Amino acid sequence: MMEYSRKLGESLQGHVALVTGAAKRLGRAVALRLAEEGADVVIHYRSSVADAQAAVAEIEKLGRRGKAIGADLTRVADIKRLCDEAAKEFGRLDILVNCAANFLPSSIISTTEEVWDASLDANLKAPFFCAQAAAPLLRRSNGTIINFADTGGLLGWPGYVAHSVSKAGVVMLTKVLAKALAPEVRVNAIAPGTITMPGDPPEWETEFIKLALLRRSGKRSEIADAVLFLVHSKFITGQVLVLDGGRTL
Repeated sequence: MMEYSRKLGESLQGHVALVTGAAKRLGRAVALRLAEEGADVVIHYRSSVADAQAAVAEIEKLGRRGKAIGADLTRVADIKRLCDEAAKEFGRLDILVNCAANFLPSSIISTTEEVWDASLDANLKAPFFCAQAAAPLLRRSNGTIINFADTGGLLGWPGYVAHSVSKAGVVMLTKVLAKALAPEVRVNAIAPGTITMPGDPPEWETEFIKLALLRRSGKRSEIADAVLFLVHSKFITGQVLVLDGGRTL
């Protein structure tokens, strides 16, 4: 996998990344990919302490520094503490990846106030306040923010109303942050389609294969490589990179 960075002509030695929701699933894959590239990584987790510590152990095996920090990202005070602890530990921040999210089913009939608030708080409020808290550090390092939208925010899923609205908000948030933080900080987003992971219902992949032009679901490694591409792409900001196998067509 190191061939990717050599082609781009640079690595992330000496850089520090903060990845939210990095104890499991996509966030963990992204965090480990950044560590493989040379970055020290802050692993944010909400309640998965053991998984976060295991991710740090993997990062340290790669010869990089890792730090697990717990925080409830629906609480602004927790977000500020997360960034303060990261700065105290590493002294700088170069990369913020807003990966933490929930995925709550809700139709126009079944959506409750609780589901609506939970979706918007985790998926939209949290990335904004993480960006706000991290901005002073990122401006000093000419850093970058990568948000996670998804195809639900582009297509609109009637069975996931609140989720789709929250991820559509991430798309606009990315554009606004890119304007507000330029030229020191670049801000982009990734919108994945269905990504195959252990434990997911098999019907998710089956349905996606029917819809995607490439007739397969995505891999975690492909999303992690896309994050790395945006980290290294110094002339891209305010954009949404769609990785969906052609589904949105």
